[in-house]
Parts: sequence; structure tokens; C-alpha cells
Amino acid sequence: MSIQRTPLLGAACALALVSGSSFATNGYFAHGYGTKNKALAGAGVALPQDALAAATNPAGMARVGSRLDVGAALFAPYRSYQADPFTGTEFVNSDGSEVNSERNLFLVPHFAYNRQLDDTSSLGIAVYGNGGMNSFYRNTDTPNGAAGTFFAGNTGVDLMQLFIAPTFAKSLNDKVSVGISAIIAYQRFKAYGVSAFAGLSNDSGALSENNFDDAYGIGARIGVLADVTDRLTLGASYQSRIYMTEFDKYAGLFAEQGDVDIPSNLTVGLAFKATPTATVVFDVQHIRYSEVASIGNPMMPAMAACQTALGGGATSDPSCLGGDNGMGFGWGDQTIYKLGLQWQYSADLTLRAGVSVTEIPFERSEVLFNLLSPATVEKHFTAGLTQRLGKDSEFSLSAMYAPEGSISGAPLGQTISVQMHQYELEASYGMTWN
Repeated sequence: MSIQRTPLLGAACALALVSGSSFATNGYFAHGYGTKNKALAGAGVALPQDALAAATNPAGMARVGSRLDVGAALFAPYRSYQADPFTGTEFVNSDGSEVNSERNLFLVPHFAYNRQLDDTSSLGIAVYGNGGMNSFYRNTDTPNGAAGTFFAGNTGVDLMQLFIAPTFAKSLNDKVSVGISAIIAYQRFKAYGVSAFAGLSNDSGALSENNFDDAYGIGARIGVLADVTDRLTLGASYQSRIYMTEFDKYAGLFAEQGDVDIPSNLTVGLAFKATPTATVVFDVQHIRYSEVASIGNPMMPAMAACQTALGGGATSDPSCLGGDNGMGFGWGDQTIYKLGLQWQYSADLTLRAGVSVTEIPFERSEVLFNLLSPATVEKHFTAGLTQRLGKDSEFSLSAMYAPEGSISGAPLGQTISVQMHQYELEASYGMTWN
């Protein structure tokens, strides 16, 4: 069967670009990639099942055959914050009630294609959203004359990340496969309602209300699969840090003059065939948020150093917003543990379930900036299925629920609490051919 690759890829890219932002769930990374993988809570670095394997472990593309996968998720993150009532000196405008972020439903499409070149090698491509962050606090939901969260109108951020990953994979023998993906990354970002921080910025004109800005970068992901026994497979995958062009319109907000690179991450795991019809998968993923200054730099120490420098007569300082050591979100590295169970219920129906656990990537002292990016989810519960529609086609479905995670702190004397819970429903269609 022949596939017209160029129109399909162009359509997938267009869908991804117009789909809007989402708030991913492990920090700002998605909890999984592809419908089958998501139904296992993102576990599956050692269990490739479709052409989205490139996003988890490119070595898996050597084992999925020639196929096309296309689908989309409806993602619903519910974000909110509370703060002590404003009395005249606090930083956050509040009357003590909960303020909810609007825009709680996002469409997130994906597309992947793989072609088996010969008995041992394949060439494919995957287009997917790696993650992002989004918040929108309407000024009319805040007190004191509807001034806004930081007394500057509607407040929020919008970050989208799109990955295009051409992938080559090869089986070295009947037990070991390797693969490599080039990652072409695109980011889109805007911020609004944060002009109250202008006095702490090296470039207050590149801080807020500058509409969308774009950034581009190139990186790579490598992976390996090894069958230890007929029942046990080990997998590992490493994605390099992706060095992005700078957000020039926000050079006064992000550290290093608007530089927001995408951090490196490592995943290792296993797939164990416990019975002829049941497979257990377990992954450990480690994301190095701390290596990116705009994400990992703590806010409070940098704010104190910036205020000291400006109070001493300086007009700028590396610790101020936009500086090389400027205030960030204070995120540390994050480790995620993922466990999934796949059951071949019948020849045509496969059932899946999974759970993942992690910790909030920032401390209580960092809640002020993280009003904008409340990455407080620590658990995901997932389920899904694949139904064969015929010899060469299938339909897959996954559902995710992330219970509310919250954290509170008083970085400047005002107690602030941020929280989020999430739902997601994803469907995809897959087709295979010889």
C-alpha cells in the first residue's frame, strides 16, 4: 500500500501549530506520547507499539513495522491559586478566595509514520507536542477594582512546544535494536499581566504584553532495546538538551536574555511478559530542569540580590530578570516512576492501565512565580484499550486523571497556595501494511 507522506505530514504540522497550548503534567512535559503509551501512564520505553515510539525510544521503530498513527487528545487542566487578603503591602492581589484559571480545554494532535526499509531497519517521523504551560487569570476574578493578580490586568503565560522527529532505527541482531531521532523543536510563548516586576527587570520593555514570540532549536534522542530473555526486554532512551533561539520579546523576563532551552532527560525501563496475555512495564524518567537557568534559577535569592544591586545605584544586574543569573521558576530535577499493565483480552481487544508518581519540582519558597505555572500534579491514573478494526487497522483510546496536587508558601510574608488537577481523553487510528 502506498502513502502520500508529504500532504499527511503537512496536515499534521498545521494541526499541531493551531491546536493551542496545553499544560503538561510532569513539570511541563507530557505524561506520555501516543495513545497506547499514555494508557500505560507513559511507561513503555521497552515496549514499542506504534510509530509514536520515536518520542519515547527511537529504537522501538525497528520493531513496529510499516505503519501510520494519527490522533488527538482533549486535555483539561484546572489551575487555581489562593492568597492571604491584600492589605496594602502584599504582592498578590487577593481577598482570600480561590481564583481559577480560565481556558481549561485544549486539543493536542499527534502524527507518526514509519516505513520498514528492510528486515532490520526503518525510517520514520513523529510530530507531537512535547509539553507546555498555560495559565489565564482574568482580572475581573480578582478584588480591588478588578486590578488583576499582580495589579496589571489579565495575568498569565502561554508556552507551546512542538517536536518534529525524523527517526532511523536498526536491529543489530535478533535481540538488540538501536535508534536515533533528530529533534526539530519549535516553541511559542507570550506573557501578560507581569509588568509589576518591571522594577526588577534588566529590560522592562521586553517583560510583558509583547504578544507571541517564537524560538527554534535542534537536538537528538538516542535509544536501545535489548531482549534479555523471551519474556524480559530492557529499554533506555536519552534526549539531549535542546538549545533554543532566544525569546527576544521576553529578554527582560527569562534568564540569559530570554533563553528557554529544553532540558535533557533520560528514561530506563523494562517490559516483562508475566503471562502469555499480560505484560508489565515499568519506567523511570529523569528530567533535568535545573540545567536551564530560566526554569531552574530560584526566585527569592535572585530577587534579594537584584534589589540590593539596584538599591546601591546599579541600573542592571545579572540577578535581575533577564540577567544570566536572573530570577526563574526554581524548578529542580524531576524523577517520575511509571508502572503499567497491558492485557491481551482477546485476539482483537487489548486493555491497559497505569499509574505514575513524582514530586512537585519546586519548593514552597517558589510559589510566587509558579502562580503562572502551577506544576503541582504528582500522580496520574490511566486506562485505555486498542480494538482491531480489521487485518490492517485499529482504534485506540486512553483516559487520564491526575488528582489535585497543591503547595503553599509565604515567600514575601503573604501565604500563597497553588493547585491543579487534570483530565485527558485521547483517541487515535493506526494502520499497518507490508
